[in-house]
Amino acid sequence: MKPAALWVVAVVVAGLAGVVGGAARPSRGANEDARAIAEGRLPSGYRDWILISVAREEGELDDIRAILGNDRAIKVYRTGTRPFPDGAIIARIAWSYDSSEENNKTFGRQQSFIAGRPKNGVQFMVKDSTRYASTGGWSYAQFDDGKALTDAAKLRNCFECHKAFNDHDFVFTRYAP
Repeated sequence: MKPAALWVVAVVVAGLAGVVGGAARPSRGANEDARAIAEGRLPSGYRDWILISVAREEGELDDIRAILGNDRAIKVYRTGTRPFPDGAIIARIAWSYDSSEENNKTFGRQQSFIAGRPKNGVQFMVKDSTRYASTGGWSYAQFDDGKALTDAAKLRNCFECHKAFNDHDFVFTRYAP
């Protein structure tokens, strides 16, 4: 085989190995992630969870957000079967909603918005139907600058809003496949 052809084969094989390797995400245990959140630590690798949807919030929140789910949460979204099982975790990451002058110059008009600075912390919902029965089976957590919010009253307010979605197991977000 010629050196150039051998090089092409090596690149293709390496690329396929990367695709196959990338498809097999390292799976941490849901219990380990839930424990980290309960102990006031961000679960390692949560930003590699699967995207459920994106949302734009106006008003006081004024952000753009990504909603992520661990494997247990994603299975429920994909199958459409509720309630969520214990160990399901949903994460919300938010950024400011900023106009992109650079993109707008390319388009020739004001039309492009991007995720800006991180905003409103990182929030989690952790399902444990026994431990959190008084809040619909969900625990709520927020991390600002990597530190757990310890204001219990503020975290109880999360459930007050989520109660309106009791027919969806207290979860706002719909799956956007």
